[in-house]
Amino acid sequence: MSDARVLIVDDEPDLVELVALTLDRMGLAHSAAGTLHEAQRQLLGASHDLVLCDMRLPDGDGLGLLEWLQARRPGVPCAVITAHGNVETAVRALKLGAFDFLSKPLDLGALRRLITSALKLGERSADGGLTFQGPRLLGASAPMQQLREMIARVARSQAPVHIAGESGTGKELVARLIHQSGPRADGPFIAVNCGAIPGELMESEFFGHKRGSFTGAVADKKGLVQSAEGGTLFLDEVADLPLHMQVKLLRVIQEKSVRPVGETSETAVDVRLLSATHKNLVDLVARGAFREDLFYRINVIELRVPSLRERASDIPELATHILRRLARRAGSEQPVEITPEAVARLGGYDFPGNVRELENILERALTLSLDGKIRAEDIRLRAVPRHEGAAAQSGVQAEVVATSGSTGDALEERLDGLQRDAIIRALEQTRYNKTAAAKLLGVTFRALRYRIKKLGIE
Repeated sequence: MSDARVLIVDDEPDLVELVALTLDRMGLAHSAAGTLHEAQRQLLGASHDLVLCDMRLPDGDGLGLLEWLQARRPGVPCAVITAHGNVETAVRALKLGAFDFLSKPLDLGALRRLITSALKLGERSADGGLTFQGPRLLGASAPMQQLREMIARVARSQAPVHIAGESGTGKELVARLIHQSGPRADGPFIAVNCGAIPGELMESEFFGHKRGSFTGAVADKKGLVQSAEGGTLFLDEVADLPLHMQVKLLRVIQEKSVRPVGETSETAVDVRLLSATHKNLVDLVARGAFREDLFYRINVIELRVPSLRERASDIPELATHILRRLARRAGSEQPVEITPEAVARLGGYDFPGNVRELENILERALTLSLDGKIRAEDIRLRAVPRHEGAAAQSGVQAEVVATSGSTGDALEERLDGLQRDAIIRALEQTRYNKTAAAKLLGVTFRALRYRIKKLGIE
């Protein structure tokens, strides 16, 4: 990092001097440009490792320089300096590929952290990729290749990323790869399941608390946000956050600071935010169940993880990898054999539970196999396979249309009926203890209560 060079693009001499002094103290070489044209000339004439650019310039703006960099110098990270409180401009810059943003008046501590993180992007392996050790995405299908490319692109930025996808597709794995591929790889990765924290403890868990701030607070406690300092905070199932917590999270993102429960002052935090959910946030925003302003802040970049049925060609590779892992877990070095017929049976299934369901099916098949060899009859599926059941499915659809006149309405009624039956069975098994029934069904208490009310279950 000592031989790195930074370009300051700003027409305010006082701000240029302040940033230059900070760079001098960090031992970094730097130069300055007062106009967009001069910045482009310097960037074409010499190599730079980071650009710090004001949004307002005499002959253009920072967004114009961002677009120019994406076309001419895509490997150079650019951080923009915005007016205080101009969140919309900052979000636009992040969408255009800005590494991060700073608000005026500049916080020198935040400036130093930003510079350090940005320059870590220059640490590359011999083949030009970012160096990290950890899990990798399996599969050679086109959707997976596109996903890897997107991970590499978003890892370079500090912009919030929302990871969308069905349950079991591997959204947390994608979040970990973004973290490990970026400049924060040396920092902590804190994963939080927003649906698993009781509502009354949520604020304390997220933001921490001071001793004596409430009954049971016998010592100071650092919150999850502060625990992710210098690294990444991953909010899984972010759609389950109650509205009052959504407001507080929005402030943390905008102000980059937290205030522990019982504390009178805020503490600056340096974290990158990743989020995920299997729910449709757009629909939740339309229903008023999720704040629109928070949606736009966490969804600066959306990354969609494909379902397993969209990449069915990856099933053989995934199955081999999972079986090898299951064998190692059982203490066996002998590879598990799976017949072509068994693989074909897997390939004809829709996998509503995706990769997580594939692992469950293979673990059950391995247990049921007589000699450690998985055959087609060992594969127990819980739904009609996609290819084998095409005629049956079309017949069912025809019957539904004939009886109701609307496939969509009939399907909704059938799903409601299935949910009603499952909830009633769970309530009966738990002697109508809703908390226990929610746990049995694998949903939150709030979700169960909502369903009971919607379905009219007494």
